[in-house]
Amino acid sequence: MGRVVLVTGISRDIGRRFARAAAGDPSIDRVIGVDVVPPRGDIGDVSFVRADIRNPVIAKVIAKEDVDTVVHMSLIATPGSAGGRGTMKELNVIGSMQLLAACQRSTTVERLVVKSTTTVYGSSPRDPAMFTEDMGPKRLPSSGYGKDVFEIEGYVRGFARRRPDVDVTMVRAANVVGPHVSSPLTNYFRLPVVPRVLGFDPRLQFLHEDDLLRVLRHAAVTGIPGTFNVAGDGLMTLSQAVRRLGRPSVALPSFAVGRLGATMRQARISDFSPEQLGFLTYGRGVDTTRMRTELGFEPRFTTAEAFADFCREFPSAPGARHAAPHPDHESQGAGRA
Repeated sequence: MGRVVLVTGISRDIGRRFARAAAGDPSIDRVIGVDVVPPRGDIGDVSFVRADIRNPVIAKVIAKEDVDTVVHMSLIATPGSAGGRGTMKELNVIGSMQLLAACQRSTTVERLVVKSTTTVYGSSPRDPAMFTEDMGPKRLPSSGYGKDVFEIEGYVRGFARRRPDVDVTMVRAANVVGPHVSSPLTNYFRLPVVPRVLGFDPRLQFLHEDDLLRVLRHAAVTGIPGTFNVAGDGLMTLSQAVRRLGRPSVALPSFAVGRLGATMRQARISDFSPEQLGFLTYGRGVDTTRMRTELGFEPRFTTAEAFADFCREFPSAPGARHAAPHPDHESQGAGRA
């Protein structure tokens, strides 16, 4: 008998695509996708169950379906898509707490995979060159998505202590890019004129959307416990990214970029948050040694290749010519110890 996998957040594109890919894995017998609304598009052999993870009914779904592996993907990064910051926090934090409570009571759950993010490290002028998994943010997040993820990771670690019999894997993914990704960062790069913070050229690290799906499936199938930074090899600066897009940019003082971001949020053009402003000022780099040595995972796309594939959306972008991943690419020195 193969594994029975429950996937949260299946109504969003990345959750739907992961669930469908997992259903095609020969080591997985069944995949159950849950969300409050049905997914758009074909879900293949995935069984959809309409359920709100903020409600204790999720425990009944886990018990009824004999779920042994839970992949939690329903963390929302943008308040606009959730209906406001209050609803976003409730979906993220309260939903995660209820899901963990259901897993704790379950007699069948053996593995838990949580899609987290390197946003948990924050961005500040005091950051190390590369964050390892044992490091914390130099400045604790006070609001937004970063604060939600910081709290959720704390609850996940508490669950792991209470249920040592369950293999818990946290995947801290770098900013995900690709032709199908809609996020605050990709929407920023889609602006007709890209604003930059005057005097700063932050380092950026990306993970291709296909590699995100691969690492989540790898974690679900192997059950290797731990917390892992996951990113493509190498780093890019923001100025390099903008050049490869072939888009005009304008450098503005930090306060002006912040005001522009607030205006775009109000106009629903882009969820340009204060934490994104920090990232576009100071950047972030993470060490991925543990991803290779312990998790046993190797991304197919480097940071530059992942961004080049995103650039294919813009036919005139110079960087779009280098989109294909190289199967035997050499490390560019970043992302490894």
